[in-house]
Amino acid sequence: MLRLLNLELQKLLLNRTSKVLIFISFILPFFVILLSSLKINVFGFFTLELGELGIFNFPIIWHLTTFFASQFKFFFAIVVVSMIGNEYSNKTIKQNLIDGLSKKEFILSKFYAIVFFSAVSTILIALISICIGLYYSSYNEFNIIIRETSFLLAYLVKLIGFFSLCLFFGMLAKRSAFALAFLFILFILEWLGFGLLTWQFNMDIAESIQNFFPLKSMYKLIDQPFQRIAITKFPDKGELMYDYAVHWHEIAIVLGWTALFIFLSYRLLKKRDL
Repeated sequence: MLRLLNLELQKLLLNRTSKVLIFISFILPFFVILLSSLKINVFGFFTLELGELGIFNFPIIWHLTTFFASQFKFFFAIVVVSMIGNEYSNKTIKQNLIDGLSKKEFILSKFYAIVFFSAVSTILIALISICIGLYYSSYNEFNIIIRETSFLLAYLVKLIGFFSLCLFFGMLAKRSAFALAFLFILFILEWLGFGLLTWQFNMDIAESIQNFFPLKSMYKLIDQPFQRIAITKFPDKGELMYDYAVHWHEIAIVLGWTALFIFLSYRLLKKRDL
C-alpha cells in the first residue's frame, strides 16, 4: 500500500499543475476562518460580526465547516481526472505496466492517493473547526465539543466517493475535459430522472429514489446548514425543521457507489488494449 501511494504521490508532486491545484485544494478551506471573522456594515447603522452570532458554537460548527469545505472539492477533482489523462497522454500507464505494475495495483495506487488526500483534507477541517469553535463557542464541555463529529466522517466519505467517481470518468474518457463534462452530464441526468419520477409518481417517492443517485447521495451526506442556523435564532419557526443529521444508511450508499466506481475503473483498464 505505502509503495503504491508513494509512487502516485511522486507523479503528482512532479507535475507543476497538480501541485498548484493540490495547494489550492488545501488552502481554500481556510477561508472558513475568514468567514468567521467577517464583519458586515449594515447601512452604516451597526456592524454585524458573524462570529458573534453563535453560528460557530459547538456542535453546529462541525456541520457548518464541513458543508462549506465540501464546496471546494472540484479543485482536487481536476487533479484526479488529470492524473488519469496524463497517464494516457504521456504513455506512463503503459510504462508502469511494462515495469511490473499490475492493472489492479495501478487502480489501487490512484485510490490510495484519493483516500490520502481526502484524509488530509478532513484533518485540516477538523483542526480549523476546533480552532474556530474554541475561540467563538459559548460551550467548552468535552461532550458537547465532540458531539456531531460524525460530520467529519461524512465529509471524508463524501470526498472519497466523489473523487472515485472522477477516477471512473477519467478512466472512461481518458481526457480530463471529457471526464469533467461527464460529471456535468450526470448532474443533468439525475435531475431529469428526478423530474420523470415526480411526474410518474409523487414528490415523496421521487425524492426517496433520488437519494440513491450518485451525486445526490453524496450531497445528502451533509445537508445545507442554513435552516438549522435559522432554527437556532428563531426557535418558534417550526416550519423550518428538517433532518440534518448524518445517517449510517446514507454513508453506506456512498460507500457502495465508491466500491462500484473503483471496480468499474479496474474492469475498464483490464479490458482495454493499451
